[in-house]
Amino acid sequence: MQLRLEFQEHPVADEVSAITAVVRPILAGILYALKRDVANEAGGHQNIKLFMLPRLRRPGDGDIGICFEYAVHDALNRQNQMVTERVADAIARCNVPGQAMGSILFGAEKNGARTLIDTAKELLTPESLLLYGTQGRPVKLRRHLETMAAAFRKPDARVALPQSISGLWKADLFTGYRDTDRWIGTTLKINRDHLEGAKGLRIGIVPAHQGESDAVTKDDGKNLVVCPLPYDRSFMQVFYQAWEVVVQFLAADAQLPREANLPRPPSRQVARYLEDRRVFSVVQVIEALEPLAQPELLRTEEAAATVVQTAAKTAETTTALMAPMPRQTGT
Repeated sequence: MQLRLEFQEHPVADEVSAITAVVRPILAGILYALKRDVANEAGGHQNIKLFMLPRLRRPGDGDIGICFEYAVHDALNRQNQMVTERVADAIARCNVPGQAMGSILFGAEKNGARTLIDTAKELLTPESLLLYGTQGRPVKLRRHLETMAAAFRKPDARVALPQSISGLWKADLFTGYRDTDRWIGTTLKINRDHLEGAKGLRIGIVPAHQGESDAVTKDDGKNLVVCPLPYDRSFMQVFYQAWEVVVQFLAADAQLPREANLPRPPSRQVARYLEDRRVFSVVQVIEALEPLAQPELLRTEEAAATVVQTAAKTAETTTALMAPMPRQTGT
């Protein structure tokens, strides 16, 4: 699986060029998320025309839903202090010992198969312990992976999980410390109102909102330590505006969407850029938009992610993931 990270290099300037800058890697992510056999049938990734992209793309290819999860996961493993210091505060409230912070990303593919992505082979061992927060011996995490995968796919399988961790199949990450091999079930939501508690989950990570406290707090109703992550919301706003442009453009069969679907003038202007170039290959369109994009807004890095299957047979539905990485400012 290929991971595309988009790092914000500079503050946002004018809106049209900023959106254009982010549309380019989104198009690339969707293009290279197409299954190889599908792309080859259409002439290869390099030759797929823009107007063909909505006809070849399956819903969920390059799904943005995992972007926030991967951005946090990657920041923890890269030891990004903007994230690790805040998450360390949350983990400390759970009385988890350790120094070398790490993250295991627990992802759900569209076909229902559960996978551990990226760091599972390095971080998860037969002795990895999950601390679930109630009295009793910690459980060995690896032992329950198959059961968690089945529980996600089939509600009837959830009774096979120990009662103390019966909701662990809802976890997005396992955060903790590599040196002590102790982990915490963690859920991430882009909207704090969507946080849900469950047995086995102890931390909820959400974006901080401007004007609201970003303090780590305990939500007794959900039995979660809520960990807001401060980040540059202006970049995230542009990222989602760019995603909206691409999704609406593809939904309109690679033509300018109706005004009700894409009402904001800056977004419509970027969609016009795409419509004007719909007969060219996606690769050519990405190159053509470069002079129109805000210079040096983004820096792209690609990395291969190890995928450990937790089901015997799964159909590959996603080959690329994309995550926005906020701009870091000096202190």
